[in-house]
Amino acid sequence: MRHASVQVRAKLTSDELERYENLFEIGKFLESQNKYDLAYHVQKEIEYLISPAIERLKEGSKERDRMNQDFIQQLDEDTTKS
Repeated sequence: MRHASVQVRAKLTSDELERYENLFEIGKFLESQNKYDLAYHVQKEIEYLISPAIERLKEGSKERDRMNQDFIQQLDEDTTKS
């Protein structure tokens, strides 16, 4: 089983995180029983579950980029005025 990144897990809601952890435990159990064909389906469900969190992470990154760009523009304007 592949874990989602810490950043993505931080963006999961409490319900999503609980479901993620439960699915992950099921997947680990299936792998320990050499049921990789079934664990594959659990991994796909996990990937589906975390996709909204990935989008929330991307939006946060885009917002930081916009804020940085605004800051740089403000610095350029202040430097031009001086």
